[in-house]
Amino acid sequence: MRILTYREAIIEALKEEMERDPSIFIMGEDIGEHWQGSVKEFEGLWPKFGAERIRETPISETAFLGCAIGAAMTGMRPIANVMFASFLGVPMDEIFSQVTKMRYMFGGKTKMPVTIMCLSGGGMNAAAQHSVCLEGMLMSVPGLKMVSPSTPYDAKGLLKSAIRDDNPVIFFQNLFLTISGFKGEVPENDYTIPLGEAVIRNEGDDVTVVAIGNMVHTALSAAGKLKQENISLEVVDPRCMAPLDEKTIIESVKKTGKIVILDEEPKIGSAASEIAAIIAEQAIEYLDAPVKRVCAPNTPIPFSPPLEKYWLPDENKLIEAIHSII
Repeated sequence: MRILTYREAIIEALKEEMERDPSIFIMGEDIGEHWQGSVKEFEGLWPKFGAERIRETPISETAFLGCAIGAAMTGMRPIANVMFASFLGVPMDEIFSQVTKMRYMFGGKTKMPVTIMCLSGGGMNAAAQHSVCLEGMLMSVPGLKMVSPSTPYDAKGLLKSAIRDDNPVIFFQNLFLTISGFKGEVPENDYTIPLGEAVIRNEGDDVTVVAIGNMVHTALSAAGKLKQENISLEVVDPRCMAPLDEKTIIESVKKTGKIVILDEEPKIGSAASEIAAIIAEQAIEYLDAPVKRVCAPNTPIPFSPPLEKYWLPDENKLIEAIHSII
């Protein structure tokens, strides 16, 4: 199978979907002729599809997400790029009160196939306003789907599914995996990955580690080191935070009796906190040790490279948490 970078897989998904369906177009800042995306995540699309379908917008996330909602209501399938997850705070009324409510409030008489793309996560010294993860906060919004792919294969398949979905989906494109040139196998044929299906990245018997986004690779590295201590980790990658594949997580906890959730959000209100609550509610009788969360401190993300490295959850912190419950 051929090898693509995470970024190349995303570009390929966009290109194939736009060729397949003429109702798909992209709007956002710096996505056109000159920049083709803040980290070149739309490279090659403007020369192929032109200004009608790769629409440059002013710096106004509220305006162009509102335009995307209107376009979706009239039969188009828009993709709104807000650059960085932090910028989701600007069009929050469109997210909280409009795009996620309209299909419900209109009794299902309108569809809302809006894909919202944004870069998410730290590790690239992009500072406090360009490095956040918001899955935990947005999991509280009914009507919103969210994907957080950790591999090029998943990035392509999940983005295609997000675009084809008739409901609003936020596609969290991991910043570190995009800029670092992370590579993986990607089939040449057309494929999609159902939203809401987790995958077990490493099978194990001793501890379940649910890891989100780029943290999946941290968990896999820890699994390799702990294997030398005869500790086997089962690494679960949810891939979608909404809908969340609770069944796969619960079944893994039933098998291992222990769980650590690895999430680079601050612990309070994080996706890790929601998963911990689900375990407490549905599987507490299977636990042989307390639920552990390895998350970031409840502060903004530092710009300083040494401080950011200290701030982010890492392999050592994960291994320490695992040792504490073994």
